[in-house]
Amino acid sequence: MDSSDVERSFQVSPETERFLCERLLDQNQPISERFRVLFSLRNLRGAAPRDALIQATRDTSNLLAHEAAFALGQMQDAEAIPALETVLNDLSLHPIVRHEAAEALGAIGLERNVPLLKNSLASDPAQEVVIFNIYDRFLISLSSFLLLLEPLLIHFYIFREILLNEEKSMYERYAALFALRNLGEEEAISAIVESLGANSALLRHEVAYVLGQLQNKKASDALSQVLRDVKEHPMVRHEAAEALGSIADDQCIALLEEFAKDPEPIVSQSCEVALSMLDFEKSGKSFELIEADPVNKLTSLGVVEDLFLEVVEFSTWRSLKV
Repeated sequence: MDSSDVERSFQVSPETERFLCERLLDQNQPISERFRVLFSLRNLRGAAPRDALIQATRDTSNLLAHEAAFALGQMQDAEAIPALETVLNDLSLHPIVRHEAAEALGAIGLERNVPLLKNSLASDPAQEVVIFNIYDRFLISLSSFLLLLEPLLIHFYIFREILLNEEKSMYERYAALFALRNLGEEEAISAIVESLGANSALLRHEVAYVLGQLQNKKASDALSQVLRDVKEHPMVRHEAAEALGSIADDQCIALLEEFAKDPEPIVSQSCEVALSMLDFEKSGKSFELIEADPVNKLTSLGVVEDLFLEVVEFSTWRSLKV
């Protein structure tokens, strides 16, 4: 573990760690509760959190499984590489999960991952995994290519043309998308919204994600149309739901409530998680069970410890009652 891993890692008691791992994998828990736990586990380091997240990549909820793969990439734990490779190559898993496994391997950023990604690029039958040159994503992380795209040096219209040009590579269009996001001006946002009409579902899902980051109400109508479109790829509708949760005006919330009953689990669960996050935000509480102490790099465990004690107390009471 290098110094950056130490900076990002937090400390919890073994009992709390075990509780979080078990709760993540408990399919009887509401999906929003399991997401709260997942967001907390990604702040921990070590075998137990890693193994729990690896197990979660094969959960019956494809939404949770894909988020677990994403978290493993954020943790940049090289010990997760064999498991992520297995997920990437398991064609029985949903493409949205394998897509995130590929991105996680790129995010870990080790040269030995390049052959794994090249092999998937050449052989994977799923458009969601193949259409984006994952090897290019790896090169982006290695070369910090996006740092070269200084918005002040290249005109907005060049970025717009690249993003909307179906002949450009996915690598170039992603780079243009991120550059427009960094500009953040009204014209840039309009160009990003326009790119929701791109042919690539993978690009559309990233566009929806970026619009959620920008939290601009100008994008609400377009994102609402994406969420309503039952013919759209679930991965894109998922990101649209999360983006609407980030914008969070009355119209967005009403739509999330409506589509929390959508027959596609990836969509309905996305809406459920987004609404739960908004509820916590309104109450002034953190959605994550573990919060970082910026001074001591430790965790504030009030919420999770209370929850842990409640479960222990209930279990004890139930055993005594029986």
